[in-house]
Amino acid sequence: MNSDKSVLQTQVSAETKMNAVGKKFRISGIANGLISGLTYGIYSTLVMVASGFDPLVSAAGFLAAPFVCSGLNDLFAGIWLLIYNAKQGRLKELLRTLKTKPGQMLVIGFLLGGPIANGAYLIGLAMAGAYAIPISATCSLFGALFAWIFLKQRPTKRVVFGMVLCVFGAIIINFVKPEGAPNFTLGIICALIAAIAWGLEGVFSSFGGAMIDTDVAVNLRELISGLVVLILIVPLVGGMNLLGGTLAAGTPILWLILSGLSAAVSFVCWYKANSMVGCAIGMSLNVTYAFWGVLFCVLFLGQTLTPTIVVGSVVIVLGAIIVTMNPLDLFRKGDA
Repeated sequence: MNSDKSVLQTQVSAETKMNAVGKKFRISGIANGLISGLTYGIYSTLVMVASGFDPLVSAAGFLAAPFVCSGLNDLFAGIWLLIYNAKQGRLKELLRTLKTKPGQMLVIGFLLGGPIANGAYLIGLAMAGAYAIPISATCSLFGALFAWIFLKQRPTKRVVFGMVLCVFGAIIINFVKPEGAPNFTLGIICALIAAIAWGLEGVFSSFGGAMIDTDVAVNLRELISGLVVLILIVPLVGGMNLLGGTLAAGTPILWLILSGLSAAVSFVCWYKANSMVGCAIGMSLNVTYAFWGVLFCVLFLGQTLTPTIVVGSVVIVLGAIIVTMNPLDLFRKGDA
């Protein structure tokens, strides 16, 4: 009798500990997602600051400057992470990871999220300003959709409602076209392309990130993205002279080095969140960068604070919270 009681107590104790570990793991994943959103908002602002200096601000065409910024930012992010991984003794893992199937799956995501999504995002910022930030944040919707299709991560009704709120908030922000933006619509389309590509990257990062060290994965992501853009895409868009001029100018490079650091932190936290709490929730937390990006642009870049920006940003953040948790849980007592 006592033996059975002892076994039962042991089982209950083990289950309690497992639940505690699981809860801590989820909280850590949520925290990483929120940090990724904050630091990506900082990155977005810093890139716009860098783009305001010559020769970037006066570059001809609409492709060269965004791709030069994209390539340099990702390269600097990769260098920051190389330094970090070198201190952690992980450099050997970089090449070893590329030889694995999960690593190769991640490379596909790197190409989607780096050269394609980041390039389109920066083009959107150049054409539509801060208004492009919330539109790109609909990547959470595409991430949840693709996760449902490819990873069988079926979203609940609450998650779907939160995703719809995120999209609705983005629509509100872009309801009124700003003055002095002749290419506004094209900028919004580019931001939407970025959202779709990031949604796909989230699926690949969720698959491979669960089996590969996140710091190594993101290091590869930034290096591959930066090198592909600078070696292949920048020459194709006629940006080599602009690249040389930017490197010689100095000031925009300093801002891009800082933006690279912010991007490195953001992507490390995003990949961790995706692998810890799933693609849909990880991306929904990451899209809070729409709020931070707009806020920082208003505070530091002189972006006009309009009712649509305020309401839309609040709706996006609310949608992300609903996706992450049941708001009713805040009013429940105990562990229930």
